[in-house]
Amino acid sequence: MHMTKKYIKSKQRVADHGEVFTPDWLVEAMLDLVKDETERIDSRFLEPACGSGNFLVKVLQRKLAAVELKFGKSEFEKQHYALLGLMCTYGIELLADNIAECRANMLEILAGYLQLEESDDIYQAASFVLSQNLVHGDALKMRTHDDKAITFAEWGYLGKGKFQRRDFRLDTLRQSSAFSAEDSLFAQLGKHEIFSPIKTYPQMTIRQLAAASQEDK
Repeated sequence: MHMTKKYIKSKQRVADHGEVFTPDWLVEAMLDLVKDETERIDSRFLEPACGSGNFLVKVLQRKLAAVELKFGKSEFEKQHYALLGLMCTYGIELLADNIAECRANMLEILAGYLQLEESDDIYQAASFVLSQNLVHGDALKMRTHDDKAITFAEWGYLGKGKFQRRDFRLDTLRQSSAFSAEDSLFAQLGKHEIFSPIKTYPQMTIRQLAAASQEDK
């Protein structure tokens, strides 16, 4: 397969890490294979080698199009469901510059859609969510870059401006998927006691998520 510079950052990175970026047309074609899921706001996607976000950006754009269609006339619902769409995208990436770029790209997409300023609570909340959902680590080893077990936050929107967060270990989620391979990664959570969260948080508003972002810095 011929590779142009557009799809690689350097030949050395290809040699060291097998890093090759998927072109947009192929991303779109692959997402069309699960089109209904990409257009469902609360469907969860995990890209275990997310790079700078080629797949995740397109997934988010499709989710935001669904938000606009369903909630575009209500600014309150539009903001909360757009954040939920972001919350349902997950990634793992081995290289530090790629994960930073992926977070920035995803934040830029959401900020552009909602016309956000960096000082807005929802911008800060989204930044915090991305710091939790897009992990710098090794998907094969299921460990972070500093050798901790990878955990993911399962976010849910309860309505009336309230979000719920429960954290799960990736290795547990992987066991969960084996029980029902035809379903999405998180489909069976809560149905088997063995797949219980390692932590459950109090309900949070956008403002409280924004505050968490400041504490995380």
